[in-house]
Amino acid sequence: MTLNLAKEKLAEMYRKMLEIRFFEEKVFELYAQNLVPGTIHLYTGEEAVAVGVCSALRKDDYITSTHRGHGHSIAKGAELKRIMAEILGKKTGYCKGKGGSMHIADFSIGMLGATAVVGAGIPIAVGAGLSIKLRRTDQVVACLFGEGASNQGTFHESINMASIWKLPVIFVCENNLYAMGTRQSRVMAIENVADRAVAYGIPGVVVDGNDVLAVYEVVQKAVERARRGDGPTLIECKTYRHKGHSRVDSAKYRPKEEVEEWLTKDPIKLFKEKLLQINTLTETEIHQVEKEVSAEIEKAVNFAIESPYPAQEEALQDVYA
Repeated sequence: MTLNLAKEKLAEMYRKMLEIRFFEEKVFELYAQNLVPGTIHLYTGEEAVAVGVCSALRKDDYITSTHRGHGHSIAKGAELKRIMAEILGKKTGYCKGKGGSMHIADFSIGMLGATAVVGAGIPIAVGAGLSIKLRRTDQVVACLFGEGASNQGTFHESINMASIWKLPVIFVCENNLYAMGTRQSRVMAIENVADRAVAYGIPGVVVDGNDVLAVYEVVQKAVERARRGDGPTLIECKTYRHKGHSRVDSAKYRPKEEVEEWLTKDPIKLFKEKLLQINTLTETEIHQVEKEVSAEIEKAVNFAIESPYPAQEEALQDVYA
């Protein structure tokens, strides 16, 4: 586990994890107040993956996301107020209020977009990887997807293409055990998605997705490999979402004992304990960070609520066919 990082880096990683957690908790509240059009897919419980991955990337590196993309966007550096505005369908949002929760994108920070279609971000990541190779830059792409997407044809075709062309793509599977309400064991004869890497001649790595430093370490190695021109890596992060698949899912299909066990592995709780243990942050400093992040979230909410909705005549602007 990497512990030789600077205090500032570790503190920023903790702050980002808190931003994601507090942001999602606030979105959960706003949905209950009927302020969010459509549904939402919360990232609560998986914060260590997004932060571990994005902390190993540069600003000019790319990521592709999923329907559960708020955390990815925040970890890559997106503005909280613009994400919140987009989720509330406001004109000041990243997609001018037309994309909503599942379609955040900001090319200026390398966030190539979230998509509601399962597995759809994987070939986009490969396209970005090919672009990097053709332009001869040393950028990389981190492609985030769930274990359910690894059963899609897009997964296999994309990884095969990336492997034969040695594209700088890091495939990151966020395995939270359930594709909507279907447990992995019902649709896969293997325990680890990362085992599929052998079919494409690339490294496959399994890591504790609730340990942000462990995620950071394996992603950093994959990034170094990709920048050298040695091709892609498949990383599987074992994690667990605290909520149901979407806001309307009570997740009663999950055994109570299983949920309770995973809640004891809360990634933020574990990282906080580690930071205190190695004297990186004190209880006072942690409390101050929590206070600051809470204030930032409230500012984002106020910005979003006070922002206007797009006008009716804007409905067909920025739409391409």
